[in-house]
Amino acid sequence: MTVVVQDNGSLHKSQLTRQQWQRWRDQGLFLFFLPPYCSEMNRIEEQWHQLKIHEIAGRMFEDEYDLALAIIDGMEARSVKGGYTLERFKFNSA
Repeated sequence: MTVVVQDNGSLHKSQLTRQQWQRWRDQGLFLFFLPPYCSEMNRIEEQWHQLKIHEIAGRMFEDEYDLALAIIDGMEARSVKGGYTLERFKFNSA
């Protein structure tokens, strides 16, 4: 069983995403939503903040792909500095 903790962002609760919930449950993936407006309980918020002010601050990107690569590089750099393991997941949307 895998549990993913998410905030209440519109993308996380969009109609397209909700259509996948049962399929994900059947595969052992469960979603847990934090209470609305509760960023202090969302541990990723602090990581995003640190990433934005240290790894990608002041940079401009040509497109979303370049931004995604910068985020990946930044997260990898943070894991090395912090001495923790970083694992990247790619979900099959098919």
